[in-house]
Amino acid sequence: MPTLNGNSLDLLEENIKNLRQLFPEVECDGKIDFDMLRQILGEYVDDDKERYNFKWNGKGKALRFSQTPSTGTLRPCKEESKDWDDTQNLYIEGDNLEVLKILQKSYHGKIKMIYIDPPYNTGNDFVYPDNYHDSLENYKAITGQTDEEGNRISTNTEASGRFHTDWLNMMYPRLRLARNLLTDDGVIFISIDDNEVDNLRRLCNEIFGEDNFIATFPWRKRTAKSDVPFGVSQDYEWILCYSKSNNYIARVDGTERKYYETDDFPNRPWRVHDLTKQTTASERPNSYFTIVNPQNGNEYPANPNRTWAITEETFQKYYAENRIVFPGDYDFLNISKPVLRYWKEDDMKKAGDMFGMMPASTKLPEDIGMSLDGTKEITDLFDGKVFSFPKTINLIRHFIDMSTKIDKNAIILDFFSGSATTAHAVMQLNAEDGGNRRFICVQLPEPTTEDTEAFKAGYKNICEIGKERIRRAGEKIKTEIESGNGQLKFDEEPKKVPDIGFKVFKLDSSNLKKWNPDFDNLELTLDDMINNYVPDRTEEDVVYEFMLKMGLDLSYPVDVTEIDGKKVHSIGFGALMMCLDDNVTVSVAEGMVKMYKELAPETWKVIFKDEGFADDCTKTNIKLTLIQAGLEEDAFTTV
Repeated sequence: MPTLNGNSLDLLEENIKNLRQLFPEVECDGKIDFDMLRQILGEYVDDDKERYNFKWNGKGKALRFSQTPSTGTLRPCKEESKDWDDTQNLYIEGDNLEVLKILQKSYHGKIKMIYIDPPYNTGNDFVYPDNYHDSLENYKAITGQTDEEGNRISTNTEASGRFHTDWLNMMYPRLRLARNLLTDDGVIFISIDDNEVDNLRRLCNEIFGEDNFIATFPWRKRTAKSDVPFGVSQDYEWILCYSKSNNYIARVDGTERKYYETDDFPNRPWRVHDLTKQTTASERPNSYFTIVNPQNGNEYPANPNRTWAITEETFQKYYAENRIVFPGDYDFLNISKPVLRYWKEDDMKKAGDMFGMMPASTKLPEDIGMSLDGTKEITDLFDGKVFSFPKTINLIRHFIDMSTKIDKNAIILDFFSGSATTAHAVMQLNAEDGGNRRFICVQLPEPTTEDTEAFKAGYKNICEIGKERIRRAGEKIKTEIESGNGQLKFDEEPKKVPDIGFKVFKLDSSNLKKWNPDFDNLELTLDDMINNYVPDRTEEDVVYEFMLKMGLDLSYPVDVTEIDGKKVHSIGFGALMMCLDDNVTVSVAEGMVKMYKELAPETWKVIFKDEGFADDCTKTNIKLTLIQAGLEEDAFTTV
């Protein structure tokens, strides 16, 4: 507890405190690193001038790259999705660095929990080389959209001389962007092994702040092996946990406290608690006294090595409030000294939504399982081993559960999705507790090799495995719930089937030529100026790009209405209205106004195609019509 010193607010200390909260990476040994602060604010310094304790070659470049805006977009892919119109879950194919940039506006401060299982840097996992400068081009190369001259993924070996550096340059910008997406009480869990656990801890201390380190959870991945270096089997991996701020609270189901209901206090359940404290008489002289039962005069002297937890004055107060229970007061209590009574109503009021819960432990539950259990889970789903070393459902489910006990509508992000275990765990937990948690999975479509069971089974990349797992796991969950509901007793409530669908989006360049210019041919033709859309892109592609640019959730419903023969897209129940047709007249604006009054959205934005108006006079009249109906002037946009 802080001590009052009579001084007014220390503005300097308060400003430094606010800086630490906004930019944890600028603090070094309790002081502000102004070079780092300048970099964060866009005034970059050379790598060789960086004075931060934890530094490596290319760190400044990685920081700058994380701050470079993306010109890419996410294109909807309905044919690979499930329950497109109803689901709120997202599966995104693409380089996660580029995707994290694109998600910044729509999901800034909205993600409650992130779980990632990134490459462990064992020498076989992909990393991005230092000269890698465009993650969008890298993604296009991987998916066969460009030739082999683009940067590609590669292995990272000790012999490269940049073993740790390459891995750090890959992780640093991604974690910085991920932090922005977390809610104020959000949390991130990162699985890692011994190869990079020390570097990851230092990296997270910088990005999230040392004070926001929560715990390292040890996970036993296997039983001991015999043929190992030094005769020691490394059976554990680690899950590092950091919060966005000090507002995160983890909780798990607790053992129900024993409450008693007695005739002397009808309808007021109570429990008892020890009335002593681990302090000596010299430490707490005011608590070293003899308690006397006023009813019979029995005396209970204090123990000089474990005094009472209260003073004589407090004892009198508690006794008057019926909070002191003596031996013999109740036959069912086997006590030899006075104890303190707590009312259940007070416990519930104090705990609020957390009543009946307890803090989590770094010791994971026994049913978490090991790697072989994760392999069995996915093998049983696919009738074959299509993915190596997936995490167990229960492991990720445990972290989701302890982080979203109260907020069961939380969004969970995994941007190293792999086989989509996180999505599976979200659906499973929702099925168990009736939650409405949503998942966002991001995965690079790494090709499977021809000698793998996955390739032979028809899965050409990891994304195909992840999407199929979500489909199969969802149907399995649905079948189990429906089967259980068919066997309910008369007074039992049926379980609801959770959201088991997902919308697929794929990373690509912008749908608009002016945001995606061809630098090899800057002399735009007259046709380019009139038609600003990239060939082969659909109107729906453009709609979702503007949802991202406007900061709207990709799960928002998109309704299409025809007004005077023109197509109008209404996103998020009228929050954004778009008409991209040609020869638009004032009647379209009047129809939008009618929709606005019926839907009554909290915010309202409107977009038209710049060349879509019948003429300039019509454009002016449309704008005035919308503004008179309540549209803010800066909410009128043309593209």
